[in-house]
Amino acid sequence: MSSFNSKIVQQDPAEINELVELLHGGDRNKDKKNFQCQKRTFELAGTGHSLDSWRIPEFSFKKSNLPTYGRGLFTWQDPTTKDYRIAIRGYDKFFNIGEVPRTHWSWIENNTQAPYELTMKENGCIIFISGLADGTLLVSSKHSLESPHASAGEAWVEKQLAKIGKTKKELALTLYDANATAVAELCDDSFEEHILAYEGDNAGLYLHGINKNLNRFATYPSVDVQSFADAWGFKKIDVVMKDNVKDLREFLELAAETGSYEGKDVEGFVIRCKARDTPDSTDWHDWFFKYKFEEPYLMYRQWREVTKAMISGKQPTFKKHAKVTKEYLKFAEEYFVRNPEAKDEYLNNKGIIKLRDEFLNHHGIKGSDIVKAEEEDGTPEAPSKLVLVPVATIGCGKSTIAYALKTMFGWGHVQNDNIRSKKTKTAAFAQAIEKAFDESPVVFADRNNHQKYEREQLFRDIKLDGVRFVVLNYVHYSPEDPELVKKIRDVTRSRVFSRGDNHQTIKATTKPELEIQKIMNGFLQRFQEVNVDDENGPDRHFDLVINLNPLDDSRKSLEIVVKALHAAYPSFVREVPSNEAFDSAIKSAFEDYYKPTPDATTGNNQPKKGTKKEPKQQPQVANSTTQTVTPDTTQTQHADTKAKKPNKNAIEYFQIKMPHDAILRIINEAMNSAPPEKQVFWKKLQDTNRVQRAFHVTLIHNSQAKAKADAWRKYCDAKENKKEGESIGKATFKPDTLVWDGRVMAIQGRIIGEWYCANEIPHITIGTADSTIKPVEANAMLVEKWNYRKGTEEIPLTHNTALIDGAVQAVMRSH
Repeated sequence: MSSFNSKIVQQDPAEINELVELLHGGDRNKDKKNFQCQKRTFELAGTGHSLDSWRIPEFSFKKSNLPTYGRGLFTWQDPTTKDYRIAIRGYDKFFNIGEVPRTHWSWIENNTQAPYELTMKENGCIIFISGLADGTLLVSSKHSLESPHASAGEAWVEKQLAKIGKTKKELALTLYDANATAVAELCDDSFEEHILAYEGDNAGLYLHGINKNLNRFATYPSVDVQSFADAWGFKKIDVVMKDNVKDLREFLELAAETGSYEGKDVEGFVIRCKARDTPDSTDWHDWFFKYKFEEPYLMYRQWREVTKAMISGKQPTFKKHAKVTKEYLKFAEEYFVRNPEAKDEYLNNKGIIKLRDEFLNHHGIKGSDIVKAEEEDGTPEAPSKLVLVPVATIGCGKSTIAYALKTMFGWGHVQNDNIRSKKTKTAAFAQAIEKAFDESPVVFADRNNHQKYEREQLFRDIKLDGVRFVVLNYVHYSPEDPELVKKIRDVTRSRVFSRGDNHQTIKATTKPELEIQKIMNGFLQRFQEVNVDDENGPDRHFDLVINLNPLDDSRKSLEIVVKALHAAYPSFVREVPSNEAFDSAIKSAFEDYYKPTPDATTGNNQPKKGTKKEPKQQPQVANSTTQTVTPDTTQTQHADTKAKKPNKNAIEYFQIKMPHDAILRIINEAMNSAPPEKQVFWKKLQDTNRVQRAFHVTLIHNSQAKAKADAWRKYCDAKENKKEGESIGKATFKPDTLVWDGRVMAIQGRIIGEWYCANEIPHITIGTADSTIKPVEANAMLVEKWNYRKGTEEIPLTHNTALIDGAVQAVMRSH
């Protein structure tokens, strides 16, 4: 590194000690309003060293004044001086063009400085490489030194060093002396396939950055990175230089037309330059942003998802490239008939690119050719239905917008608060939206949708063809305004208390003010920002994002929404209404503010006069390939439960029986990497023999039979002709979070598939502190405490990707 042109800068122990102190505070903090992070300690076998990984939630990176913006940060404490040191330093989180205010072209033109270094965005997983003073080489994934990705990365380092006759110790000392972390992309289809192919000589570690191990982001220029890659056997990333924003933008937009550069498919570019925080600042610092190409990669990802759905026996759903995707699915179906063993491989992310390439080769085309042909055809696929999905908190004005849109265009409006069904409310909400399409091509899905799982439910449960989802995104985080959440809290409280009892569930004049504030604060704390760039998150399914400011009045927000819909979907909004029409619609929305009705199952949330409600289809309890349609309120009220009347031989509850060893393994893996203070309650349960001897997920209990009559009856029907203990089907459970409060411990998770769960939060009770505490308390702990992040501890099981299969059984009441 001494041959590099850039100056080597060493760490300031006092600065790093202060940083680690702030990080420890974030690890203990449970309040989302303040800085949060998650600490995980790794012991380096055979070295005596331990490193701490600091993981910051993705939603936090758009906030200002974080202690660090490093996305991938490991620290090490010197056992002699007790000073802390940054051992591994990833990039600062950087955003896509237009994603945040600082990545709009206008900001870039005024606040960045040439040269602009463009590096191709390779399609793999990130690997960090660094060293300690004794020559210990550190190879990690973004947040782990023990992940399969870290192990695969280390194997590639060893392989390339062997080729050039150098050692791991030499590399470690070189990086330590330079106070630097090498940042590479692991691209190897034999390990893990993504979207672009990396096989044979193209596989390996692509070096794309060398960061200085400092708190403030600083990175070596590309000329030094290329030189280092040559010296240590890394594969190099192509670099393009631009001298001004005009040339930069023209280059990127031209490359985006084909999704390629010099004949090679690329996912996009990362742009590296200098930036300043304000126009009058002279403090220029290293800064990155990215320019991702949408096509053909969105099409490729869509093919991957619909193929996995088809293999799993689910109905594939897709919103774009409908014609070619249907042809692809037909080809894939025939392919798997010829190659049945390829199904399991595909579900394990093997053979994805092979199948795609066989389809393209069969038709003699490239993915970019398909996209270009669709554009030249002049008849882009138009959706037949739109679901408008607000992502908001209480008092943002979403219902006012919904009523105004209904007034202007006659669109459907389904309010979650008005659904009184006894069945699964989420399924009832989706069914009401589907029913509303009978009367209108556009339906407003009126609930807050402020958590990702709620958005995921909509995408999963609305199964109609030709539906696109548009998010009305009430933005709650801004790096430009650290006080935004406080302002939103003040403004929305004012709105709620000024409207009094004119709301379905928030009765501001009859409920105590503190109770209302507690409810509203809960929504603010649980708010999860929209992230369409998360390839594994639900928000990737949104076809259009319309950003709104919760502080704006409804009149302004309405105009923003209508103009955006007109630009994106002119078949639904043929022309932008006049100012008078906007004013009138808002006035009407305020004057005729909706009063709740018993149920919400039509496009205008009210049953038609003079018509009789038709009964809906009864629910079915079946395996994961069978659709479940849960009951309507009217049928729940009249359900025939006599045949299943509880008696001494009655069924106590229905469960998914979980494999005991698999659950224990998940808990032990989580605890092994947790700090000592988080292991105390688990050790207590083990030492006092209070861990459950059998694990299960309760689907529905005898005590819920009356309130959930139809669901109970259907489970009982499925139990008929089955012997005691005999399975009535299979179910899959995805563990998400390990939660405890000092009295009870549980794993919160999701049931994958169509099995109905009467509990608000599906879970496995792990154990209780003593015999006076019943396992059923886990349900109240999750609903009343953990849901509001009050008085509970937790360990996210994000590193565990296992799906646990179990048997659905009836458990008989003991007698």
